[in-house]
Amino acid sequence: MRIIPAIDLKDGLCVRLLKGDFDKVTEYSANPAELGSRFSALDVEDLHIVDLDGARTGTQQNHGIVREIALSTGLAVQLGGGIRRRDDVAAWLSNGVTRCVLGSVAIKEPATVMSWIEEFGGDAIVLALDVKLSADGIPMLTTQGWTEDAGTSLWECLDAYGGAGIRHVLCTDVGRDGAMTGPNFQLYAETLQRYPTLQLQASGGVRDIDDLELLREIGAPAAITGRALLDGAITEAEVAAFRRSE
Repeated sequence: MRIIPAIDLKDGLCVRLLKGDFDKVTEYSANPAELGSRFSALDVEDLHIVDLDGARTGTQQNHGIVREIALSTGLAVQLGGGIRRRDDVAAWLSNGVTRCVLGSVAIKEPATVMSWIEEFGGDAIVLALDVKLSADGIPMLTTQGWTEDAGTSLWECLDAYGGAGIRHVLCTDVGRDGAMTGPNFQLYAETLQRYPTLQLQASGGVRDIDDLELLREIGAPAAITGRALLDGAITEAEVAAFRRSE
């Protein structure tokens, strides 16, 4: 299983939000590029970057930082937050980004995103599907930086994209993100049972190396972790040992 460190950018800083709430921000670094270099020293191949300003407003505001990290770390960088046009995808793929992460636009304009998958290939696009569990446990999608209910379920969305050639899906249980309460293992197990060939990236709530071990046991191909690495709850030595045990 791939471990994917995460950097969330807001106003040029590396931060973490609690459950996607922009009023509950913890600042971790005023030098995100330096943090990217730190993550590149881990035994990982990928890096996940979110432009929170872009996710909230639809206009990316951290271009220089993202470009510097993408071109300097040697990692396969996937970028999300405010990528909503075909030209955005093309520009980032030409500027060091390996995969573009699409959230709100993938839900609101599926036909458009399917055309981008056809044009750029399934390995260049990641669907970022953020969910809140309904009262009866159904994972319902949210959009606009987790502020709006999409009115459709995770299963309906994945079924719709089933024939479009999508390979990578990043799924976040918003209620777990940044809360250090553990991933939603049941959600990811059910997703993999329904869509066994999906390159699922589990996101939200990873507390420690034991959580990563459990995600690996249920068959998750990849897991994103931000706060646990930033706080030192998962160490460089633990990441290396985890990789050696595969």
